[in-house]
Amino acid sequence: MTLADFQVCDSDLSQTALSQYLQSEAIAVDTETMGLIPQRDRLCLVQLCNESGQVTAIRILKGQTQAPNLKTLLEAKNITKIFHFARFDLATLRYHLGIWVNPFFCTKIASKLVRTYTPRHGLKDVVLELERIELDKSAQTSDWGNAANLTEAQLSYAANDVRHLINVRQKLIGMLQREERLELVEECFQCLPTIVSLDLLQFKDLFEH
Repeated sequence: MTLADFQVCDSDLSQTALSQYLQSEAIAVDTETMGLIPQRDRLCLVQLCNESGQVTAIRILKGQTQAPNLKTLLEAKNITKIFHFARFDLATLRYHLGIWVNPFFCTKIASKLVRTYTPRHGLKDVVLELERIELDKSAQTSDWGNAANLTEAQLSYAANDVRHLINVRQKLIGMLQREERLELVEECFQCLPTIVSLDLLQFKDLFEH
């Protein structure tokens, strides 16, 4: 995989790409960071994919606090943004770029609600079962801070993390409808922004006895 295989933008989504993505009913979104604590670990990359398989990676600069075109897209009310483990990505995008993503769909929450026959709900496991595709996760814990010099393995990993989410969402929705849990998953999504707010305020175990 090389830079020529998909578009890479610096700092923000290009105006041309924004116009194209705004035509979508749904887009897949993922983030790459320096770690799992938004207050400590900076956002390095945001990946997008639409129904046509158009993938864009946006390199976020160190100290950057705004990405206006990306904000316009991710806050567009008529486009569903699909994440796997949205709780983390929503917090990261809100903390670093002031983006309040809405509406959204989390394939990990959906998987946990309907794939109750397995404890395996990571993206690799979900894609393997529903798409019969095995993702290469070897670049998952690499250094994303050197965004100007990403390796082919990193680019491939970043692209694959969004490339299959739209199809996965559709299959999970079918399963949720069959098991009469679609309304329940939508209620979970309504609660998630509040949970993200609590995460960013560093409240832990708030609902325990």
